[in-house]
Amino acid sequence: MENAKKAKPAGLMKSGYHHGDLRAGLIEATRQLVEEKGPDGFSVSDACRLAGVSTAAPYKHFKDKAEMITAMVTEGMVRHRENMLNALEGVPVGTPARVTALGRQYVDFALNEPGVFRLKFGGFTDRLDDPKLQEAGEGTFSIVLREVALCRGETEITPDVRRRGFMLWSFVHGLSFLLADPKLTKLGGEFEIDDILSDLSVRMLAD
Repeated sequence: MENAKKAKPAGLMKSGYHHGDLRAGLIEATRQLVEEKGPDGFSVSDACRLAGVSTAAPYKHFKDKAEMITAMVTEGMVRHRENMLNALEGVPVGTPARVTALGRQYVDFALNEPGVFRLKFGGFTDRLDDPKLQEAGEGTFSIVLREVALCRGETEITPDVRRRGFMLWSFVHGLSFLLADPKLTKLGGEFEIDDILSDLSVRMLAD
């Protein structure tokens, strides 16, 4: 497929590749295919062609396609966490604006990488108990809990902080799925995403 050839990840050239480049290239190829065709719409061979490697190459790092997808989702979660932390830069500590920034980044990730986003929460349920996935998910949620605690003047994650954090996550998670469908989004009338997220943050963090 010609488009796939143009999308070949950097580092995987015919002249050879480093050990780390092989794994990274296959994960990136998997990500591209998930976004284009869905997790069930491609094969290991498709990922190999897109990455520009032999069909035997994946088995140096992955047992099967499911492991490739798991690795791709895990890296997506790590990337999501890093993006959330970056979104906090320059925003005053202990303010609802930081929670709003996290919410906006969550929505942006869901809209920019919908395939990865959906797989984070299902689609290969036999892998959801993978320790790396659990650790990555908890690491992301811990950022929200920390910011809620700071806004509430708490030094630790109290039951109230966890409850408010879960409510914030529930709203933003649902909003992310609704925004992916224009027909459903229209039900909310005219609105600005940032205004909704800001309003939510202030309400959820107030006494």
